[in-house]
Amino acid sequence: MLSRFLPRFLMTFCICQFIVIMQFLWRYIDDLVGKGLSIDLIAELFFHAALYLLPLALPLSILLAALMTFGDLGEHVELTALKSSGISLTTIMKPIAILMAFVAIGAFFFMNNALPKSQVKMWTLLFSMRQTSPTLDIPEGTVYSQIPGYNIYVKHKDKERDMLYNLLIYDVSSANIYPRIVVADSGRLSMTEDKHHLVLTLYKGAWYEQMGSGGGVSGMSNDLYRRETFHDKELLIPYDANFTRMDDETMKSQYVGKDIEGLRQTIDSVRLKVDSAATLVIQKLRSQPVCGVPTERTVYNNGERSTVPVPEVKLDKPVDINKTIKELPKNEQQMLVNQAMMRATTAMQDLQFQGYTINDDNYVIRRHQIELMKKFTLSLACLIFFFIGAPLGAIIRKGGLGMPIVVSVMLFIVYYVIDNTGYKLARDGRWEVWQGMWLSSAVLLPLGIFLTHKAVNDSAVFNPDAWLNLLRRFTGLHQTRKLEAKEVIINEVQTAQAIDQIQALRASCQQFLDTYPARQGYLEYWQRGYDKEAIKALARQVDDVVDYLSNSRDQMVLNKAMDYPVIRQLLTYHPIAIKPLGTVIAALFPIGLPGWLIGLRHQQNLKRDVRLTAKTCDQLVAILNGEYSREMEYSDAVTASS
Repeated sequence: MLSRFLPRFLMTFCICQFIVIMQFLWRYIDDLVGKGLSIDLIAELFFHAALYLLPLALPLSILLAALMTFGDLGEHVELTALKSSGISLTTIMKPIAILMAFVAIGAFFFMNNALPKSQVKMWTLLFSMRQTSPTLDIPEGTVYSQIPGYNIYVKHKDKERDMLYNLLIYDVSSANIYPRIVVADSGRLSMTEDKHHLVLTLYKGAWYEQMGSGGGVSGMSNDLYRRETFHDKELLIPYDANFTRMDDETMKSQYVGKDIEGLRQTIDSVRLKVDSAATLVIQKLRSQPVCGVPTERTVYNNGERSTVPVPEVKLDKPVDINKTIKELPKNEQQMLVNQAMMRATTAMQDLQFQGYTINDDNYVIRRHQIELMKKFTLSLACLIFFFIGAPLGAIIRKGGLGMPIVVSVMLFIVYYVIDNTGYKLARDGRWEVWQGMWLSSAVLLPLGIFLTHKAVNDSAVFNPDAWLNLLRRFTGLHQTRKLEAKEVIINEVQTAQAIDQIQALRASCQQFLDTYPARQGYLEYWQRGYDKEAIKALARQVDDVVDYLSNSRDQMVLNKAMDYPVIRQLLTYHPIAIKPLGTVIAALFPIGLPGWLIGLRHQQNLKRDVRLTAKTCDQLVAILNGEYSREMEYSDAVTASS
């Protein structure tokens, strides 16, 4: 099993890793292209990116490899041969399950020890590359704005002579609100040896600059201009084209660069900070004066300072605040209102600022908790995807890269959407962190248990007939019988025995109709309903008669036996087996009334099927006795239609 699984696992892992790396490349390609970066820097970035994206590729590769392995075994009947030899599916899965346990343990240590260092290197490199200036490649006919503080337009370029023609330069590097405009017939662009400055040599041009406001002489404009013509001129432009790597220490202090111990220490320290800030806010609110009366006062006892609450002010009678304010002059009333509004606004702004600080700290706590949970979720995801892929491959029995890839991608999309949704809910504080981060595992774990149970017990999970029968039980859909004449008959149909079975079935149908002659009332339906055991016995009796008549050589008997309806076992015949619980459901009128109406409809259909069964019994007895004629068939059809 390991020799079957390992090559597929390595192949699918490489494929999945390549796909996620390409997705990473297209996401950050704008930060890499045109920077003149060396091959070793690009290779180092992709190496750390591959480690960073491994938690995304590993579960998908395990799912796909397990599907391909067990699907291939099922497709080539090897799985059936192993089971027929007495080897159960759990025994077949055991070697790979042990391997997946080691992979899960290795994934945990990778997430805790290797991934933080790799993430630090990757993000440091990426941010350093973002800050690197792009290589100079001024296009023709468009404005080039990649040089900070300068916009350059070149109409024509001569690449052989390295010359630029018909230049128009807007210099906005100075603090002046008006740009300096330089027009030149031709020019040449070069770089200093230290690659910290650009040298722009211009030929036959002019310099235009607005100097600002003048002295305001009467009759003249207040704006001063400067115009300069030149034969040749050099401009020195600051431009750092070197790659400067950032320090790793900045990224190590973030949540991406910490292991479990570091994450827990940061969570505890920031949580203590939040608690202290919240305590200070509460104390400040409690110490605010109420209507000008302080709530606390400072006392000194033996040279020690302490704060004690101020006793409540005892009033002989309630004070009418509105009346007191109205007795004041208008200007004092306005001043009082303004002071109150100013104090309230100041207090609100102060509390909002402190609230923003606390929210930022809570966000830091959540990000660290999310990173802490990720150390464990990958290991569980590897096990879950194996116990989904292996039994699913054994059930669908399709190997290769066709069906397994389709099923794997669909399942992984579901997993990714659920996991990303839980992550965002946890990051934004809408859910608890553990709820959001374990959401995908909580959804997919029952699926893995269900598929494993079905595969071990050889259940027909994807059998359409089984699902259709289940649907019929809930919806009441009809089912028709189909009988065909057998070429070889071992047990011949005896007419007397057949008539005895049919008459016994006819008596059972009549007994059932006599037991339930009328429609059941609302309370009777929920408390009593129809006897399910009697319905099951009647259904078995019908099936026995049909099975016996299927050995008949008379085509008319076979055709008439197909008229027997299938007695269905619907849940609505008797939905509640416990009488007190049925009384409770009946008391819940908005719930009980629709259920009663649906149940009555299904009960009427059942009684119709029982009456049709009794009628078919009479017709079959007439056929077996040779008393059935075409006129009787016509009269029965007319009676049924009427």
